[in-house]
Amino acid sequence: MNKNMSFEAAMKKLEEIVDKLENGGESLDNSLKLFEEGSALTSFCYEKLKNAEQKVRQISELEDAEEKADE
Repeated sequence: MNKNMSFEAAMKKLEEIVDKLENGGESLDNSLKLFEEGSALTSFCYEKLKNAEQKVRQISELEDAEEKADE
């Protein structure tokens, strides 16, 4: 998995993996590889979301501080 992958690209790849696993046409070995890749993508997406949430929180706190300073 490419660490420079966008959140959207990772989600698209994760959806493709889920579709393949749900269809059940994969061998056991390939299913395990897909599951492992999906698990890594899930962790990657979680981290991206966590970082985005932290940025939003920081921006909100900064705006709140600026509003209080203007009062």
